[in-house]
Amino acid sequence: MVTLLITKWKSSRILSFDEELFFIFLLPPIIFNAGFQVKKKQFFRNFSTILLLGVFGTLVSFCIISAGSYFLLKKIGITSLKIQDYLAIGAIFSSTDSVSTLQVLNQEETPLLYSIVFGEGVVNDATSVVLFNAVQSLDLSNVNTMTAFELFAKFLYLFFTSTALGILVGLISAYSIKKLYIGRHSTNREVAIMLLLAYLSYMIAELLSLSGILTIFFCGIIMSHYTWHNVTERSRITTRHAFATMSFISETFIFLYVGMDALDIDKWKMSDASVGTTITASGTLFSLVMVGRAIFVFALANVSNCFTHRSNAKIDLTSQFVIWWAGLMRGAVTIALSYNQFSSSSTSKEYAFMITTTIIIVLFSTVVFGTVTKPLIKAALSYSTHGEDSIVSSLEDMRILFMEDCSSNNNDVANTNVKNSIGMLMRYPTSTIHYLWRKFDDRYMRPVFGGRGFASPSSLLPATDGDDV
Repeated sequence: MVTLLITKWKSSRILSFDEELFFIFLLPPIIFNAGFQVKKKQFFRNFSTILLLGVFGTLVSFCIISAGSYFLLKKIGITSLKIQDYLAIGAIFSSTDSVSTLQVLNQEETPLLYSIVFGEGVVNDATSVVLFNAVQSLDLSNVNTMTAFELFAKFLYLFFTSTALGILVGLISAYSIKKLYIGRHSTNREVAIMLLLAYLSYMIAELLSLSGILTIFFCGIIMSHYTWHNVTERSRITTRHAFATMSFISETFIFLYVGMDALDIDKWKMSDASVGTTITASGTLFSLVMVGRAIFVFALANVSNCFTHRSNAKIDLTSQFVIWWAGLMRGAVTIALSYNQFSSSSTSKEYAFMITTTIIIVLFSTVVFGTVTKPLIKAALSYSTHGEDSIVSSLEDMRILFMEDCSSNNNDVANTNVKNSIGMLMRYPTSTIHYLWRKFDDRYMRPVFGGRGFASPSSLLPATDGDDV
């Protein structure tokens, strides 16, 4: 507003939103720090729910928003959009704002909701970007019954390939710092190696047309699990603060970009739409966002509850409402995808109209829902309590249960272990997977890649900031 007053209500062009700048420089530090700082135990304990909401929920929202915009926007008077544009709208507005979610939820106060909402937000962003890219690559001149299957198959390929790439680069960073002596005992070099390899994973994913968001997120998780324990104590402290600071700076720039771009007067003039039409279109699209999210959150949360036998691990109605509400905010990913789709034609009034409509929805959802969400969550959670631990709450309890089952029959140890593992998996799926993973991790992974209790002795030596290794 101050800028508009100084320039006498003319476009200043001080900061104009650039989707390439956003995806290449601003988004990676935020997603990497989220994966690096996330509480892994809580995140993977709810991983099935996160995938259910982040993947299948986004697909449901994509279908509802695409179909709804196809039928409703034409009644408003927007008639020149193509089928590919409507599909792109579905992908654009299916993306939640994980950055704003970080500001309204506290990982310490609400670990369960934080892990679900944020984890779903990261997977949701990745899913939306993958869907958007898949829509761009579709040949809609020859649409048939196999088109939907091709879209879904491409999504699965991109999802799992991107995740595998992030894990691979994370393991390479852990092994190189643990075994090689390049940068040993130097905080500057250790931090630089971690940063550069993380960013390299993102760039490789983008070059291969994969999801850089998923890649760098899982790279951050692997680095915090293995690589972080291989560096010196000073480097550990430095990385925690450095990555968090970079993430905060990127978040600040994103909000500045969105705010300054909303004040681009020329863009609003180009759309040439009445106030009533703008409000109607914005309200229609945001209503589709709310309805689509409500359908998949409440439905899929209850599906998840059906497969959860422990009452203290189920998502109650209050938590479902919080998950639905916290995910209604739309952010910079939405704007970036909208620019990518609708800025190709600088003369189309309806394309400019879609960009301004996107900005209105992002600003409205961020300001209104961002302001109300925190007190709303506090009020809602005061009436709802969640048990953080399952009936089988610790790895020691799992070990005792396995030993008890194994002691019943010692004649065939291997066969008994397999049967017991399957039986425990059916009774306590989450705790059993965690127990088996920890056994595998301690026996095979940590001795090779390092980690808590398996770091090399040299990582305990004091670090230096000089050039000598």
